Amino acid sequence: MYTLPKIERFNQNVLSKYHIYNSVFITLPFDSIDNTGVLLPLFSEVCDNGFKNNLTPIEIVNSFATKYLDNASEEDKINLLFRFIQYVERQIVLFDAIEDAAFPVVNNMEGKGSLRDSRERADTKELKQEMIAFLNEFNVRTVLTAHPTQFYPGSVLGIITDLTTAVRENDLTKIKQLLAQLGKTPFIKKEKPTPFDEAVSLIWYLENVFYQTTGEMLQYIQKNIYKSQPISNPIINLGFWPGGDRDGNPFVTTEITLKVADRLRTSILKCYYNDIRKLKRKLTFSGIDTIIAELEYKVYRSVFYSTGEIFITLPELKSKLKEVQQLCIDKHQSLYLDDINDLLNKINAFGFHFASLDIRQNSKIHNQVIQNIIKNLPNNEMDYFSLSEEKKMDFISTISANSSEINYDDELTKLTLDSIHAMKKIQENNGELGANRYIISNNESALNVIETLALFTICNWENPIVDIVPLFESIDDLQRADAIMEQLYTNSFYAGHLKNRGNKQTIMLGFSDGTKDGGYLMANWGIYKAKETITAMSRKYGIKVVFFDGRGGPPARGGGKTHKFYASLGSTIENQEIQLTVQGQTISSNFGTTDSCRYNLENLLSAGIANQVFNKNEINLSDADKSVIDELANIGFQKYLSFKNHPKFIPYLEQMSTLNYYSKTNIGSRPSKRKAAENLDFADLRAIPFVGSWSQMKQNVPGFFGVGSALKHFEENQRWSEVQSLFDSSLFFRTLLENSMMSLAKSFFPLTYYMKNDEEFGDFWQIIYDEFLETKRLLLKIAGHSELMENYPDGKASIVMRENIVLPLLTIQQYALMKINEIKKGRSDAQLLSVYEKLVTRSLFGNTNASRNSA
Repeated sequence: MYTLPKIERFNQNVLSKYHIYNSVFITLPFDSIDNTGVLLPLFSEVCDNGFKNNLTPIEIVNSFATKYLDNASEEDKINLLFRFIQYVERQIVLFDAIEDAAFPVVNNMEGKGSLRDSRERADTKELKQEMIAFLNEFNVRTVLTAHPTQFYPGSVLGIITDLTTAVRENDLTKIKQLLAQLGKTPFIKKEKPTPFDEAVSLIWYLENVFYQTTGEMLQYIQKNIYKSQPISNPIINLGFWPGGDRDGNPFVTTEITLKVADRLRTSILKCYYNDIRKLKRKLTFSGIDTIIAELEYKVYRSVFYSTGEIFITLPELKSKLKEVQQLCIDKHQSLYLDDINDLLNKINAFGFHFASLDIRQNSKIHNQVIQNIIKNLPNNEMDYFSLSEEKKMDFISTISANSSEINYDDELTKLTLDSIHAMKKIQENNGELGANRYIISNNESALNVIETLALFTICNWENPIVDIVPLFESIDDLQRADAIMEQLYTNSFYAGHLKNRGNKQTIMLGFSDGTKDGGYLMANWGIYKAKETITAMSRKYGIKVVFFDGRGGPPARGGGKTHKFYASLGSTIENQEIQLTVQGQTISSNFGTTDSCRYNLENLLSAGIANQVFNKNEINLSDADKSVIDELANIGFQKYLSFKNHPKFIPYLEQMSTLNYYSKTNIGSRPSKRKAAENLDFADLRAIPFVGSWSQMKQNVPGFFGVGSALKHFEENQRWSEVQSLFDSSLFFRTLLENSMMSLAKSFFPLTYYMKNDEEFGDFWQIIYDEFLETKRLLLKIAGHSELMENYPDGKASIVMRENIVLPLLTIQQYALMKINEIKKGRSDAQLLSVYEKLVTRSLFGNTNASRNSA
């Protein structure tokens, strides 16, 4: 049977259904807003025509009021705008549900990037044994983070899930009920969530999506690649940050950390209990039934007894199931063997921890803690602060004080050491993988790592079963990362620790802050080069290095077509594991359903297979390639640096964007800045509000600024063939530029065209717009396209539809920002200031949710 092209499948199963169900939604009779559904399409049309004619958001709103409202006061207009926001938020939910329902139809689940495709390629190329050897060592680790870019409360997430099912089944009666429920369900969280609340929200995805999907993938691998032999390597690991990420979050306490770890253990045991109950209904055979009944009883008590006591150990659970497995093979013709193997595979992957809880803290905090500890050391005459870095490292390595014997007068010191004690307790309850990584954000030196390791000694934890993970984020730190690692590899104190950890070193690299610091090209290229130099240094000292990428949703934060990046890494970069953070809308959009989760996990796994099995040594960049990218990155960096240092850069973000409104939303437990200073310090500004603010303005600066200038340099110097050849031959470079195209496709400068005439910021806006136009022109030229994302028509269609849905929200947000600036300049009545500010804040929600990877 002929299969329609992907774009036609998208049009039939997403766009057409959205138009049908949206027409149902806007005609539903909600209390007090019976005319909103009629007026919203008219307002959307006025917005579209207004921007085509370069009208300002204020002119658009006023022209709509004049045409469709009867002598409306400003209060009447504002009330209607709030109702528009409520409607659009729900339209976005509807579109999400329809797109999720159509996912396995629009996307080829068995096509390129799938496990089936990888297996067939291995068979064709006679590389089956090489693939098995690779899978014996390779792991994909997705780490769910607490970063607040998902605005939906739990009640709405539940509706989305039910709506997705109803759409898939074409159950119109159920759809109408759910849309009516959606219309009456609040979208706003009245109180800021705690870190534990965030953890509970994300554990839902572990229980309902990752658990089932991982089991299915491992089952496929075992039956079709390992030919039903046991899999010794879990292959898929999960990580978890809510409750463990302390960096700049004063609300994460030791009590929260322990509570989250307990919840993770209880959740995985609950999943096992449900599977064991299903097995009990099937394994009714003599000799097996009693074993299963005993397992059910012990796991039940471990889950549902309030004491927190565990009535079965992980080795006992595995041993009993293996006994059942063998009895099934020997005496019962392997009946239901697949079900037993499925549960065993899940237990091997998830243990009693479900997801490893990472602890993270800033190096500057550790430095303060170390200073306080040294100050309180008895009989210490060493002037620590006058020592060189190397001598400081030597001195710290010798500290053997037991923290319980020293009376610290500093609360920060106590809390930091308590977090280490908590890791030990979690390992006792959940196993080693419960919490065995300590991440140092803002890591600038080898001393930062030694200080952290010393804290474990101070806590009387000899030979800690913990990986110390430095996080390199700034451009300077990335460039010095290999030298820092050599200092550590040659330090006897740290080398001894690495030996105890199997000479394996995990290093985290931050795309988000790298982009904020150095711009799009330099951040991505800086991380690539850092991986190369760190790989070479690690191989020199016999250390197996694993890279953990701190990626966000959009291309500006390392997102986009992520799997293509991993498939494009050559043999000069260690790639035995793929580890990356997943957050906010990226969790719900890429891993929110079992279909999308399987598709994206398989793509990541297949990227590793392609890189290490099929394309090994074939995709390395030549010295000439590296020279071209290096030159491009440096030109882009200088362009971005001059832009970032522009005197209007910070004022523009503060006065013309939504930056100051992120802290007013109750979406996450973390403050939007690492320090609670009154004035904005760019260094302390978190990447999410930074990138998100550009996204809300539809300017997406972090995803493209500097790219056009860099390419133009080669065009003007008659060297275009060099970048063209690189684009045609290098998957890494092509993916880099294609992801930038996505940033451009999500930009919409008519929205802020009015800023061009602003007395203070007009010239600054023009700088951004000029770079946008130049980048767009040259990216289309190098790709040979007539429009952006031409080679991803379904992705482009999704973006266009989402942007059309939120156009009223974007207009409302800019309308409110313009009114606020008028008030601040004394040109308008101040009594409505708080109302306009609320309009801005409320519009943040829908705009962010619609983009799915905007922050």
